[in-house]
Amino acid sequence: MRVSVTELCNLRCRYCMPAEGVCKKRHEDMLTEDEILLAVEAAASLGITKLRITGGEPLVKKNILSICRRAAAVNGIREVCLTTNGVLLPELAEDLREAGVKRLNISLDTLNPEKYAYITRTGTLDMALRGLEAALRAGFEKIKLNAVLIGGFNDDEIRPLAELTRQYPVDMRFIEMMPMYDGGDFDSAAFIPHTVVLEKLPEAVPTAGDGGVAKLYRLPGAQGNIGLISPVSAHFCGTCNRIRLTADGRIKPCLHSADEYSLKGLDFDGMRSQLEKAIWHKPAWHGDLDAAHRSRAGRNMNQIGG
Repeated sequence: MRVSVTELCNLRCRYCMPAEGVCKKRHEDMLTEDEILLAVEAAASLGITKLRITGGEPLVKKNILSICRRAAAVNGIREVCLTTNGVLLPELAEDLREAGVKRLNISLDTLNPEKYAYITRTGTLDMALRGLEAALRAGFEKIKLNAVLIGGFNDDEIRPLAELTRQYPVDMRFIEMMPMYDGGDFDSAAFIPHTVVLEKLPEAVPTAGDGGVAKLYRLPGAQGNIGLISPVSAHFCGTCNRIRLTADGRIKPCLHSADEYSLKGLDFDGMRSQLEKAIWHKPAWHGDLDAAHRSRAGRNMNQIGG
């Protein structure tokens, strides 16, 4: 289960959210820490064993360490992971590891400082790279770097990004851009298939999967894998085992479905019942998804959880 703890973020990535950020919702409309943990306990009682803490940017949440520590202690939860833009990791990486977070995913769409400033609107590449270095020092079991594939923006950086798997013990994952937030920054040419990665890296060889949605490859002599995630050109709905909990307490059985099941204000039994409904009603397919067919999610990505 992917658990979003906030819709807020300290960056403004152009494929995710508007430049002015998001309208901050009332505190009483969002899940409290205790409600998040009750939802985790209900999910664990149904057999869910892995959590991914997301946002917005989860590290802007003041009580993020408490949430992670308590979630990791829930009976039945075997692994707590976290997805972040990395900017706040220099201050928090060691504390997150101590709180029970085992794995990190760090967003890194480009290695060009000017392009990083452009795509994030408010961030600097140096901040992200210092976050990666802090994560490596903290000793997480696994670190994955996520790059959203954007034609005309970073498709010329596929090799430099992939070479990070030789430089560091990390996986580099390339994710097809999904047509969710339309800020007018990208036209149809920006939506490129994951196969361009293999065209740029002909020496990459297939390797065994890790149970996730990515198809894995490896460069000769690399310390980590190349992962290709293809929700647009070659969907993996048939093997998807994710559900998502939004920061305002809605369970989404599919990222691209408008269906939502509210947990806000319910007790353990009520949450467990809603979770069961969401799981049993998980759609077989998210439908057509490309530049001409927008996501049916009904929310921007930061309002769901990356």
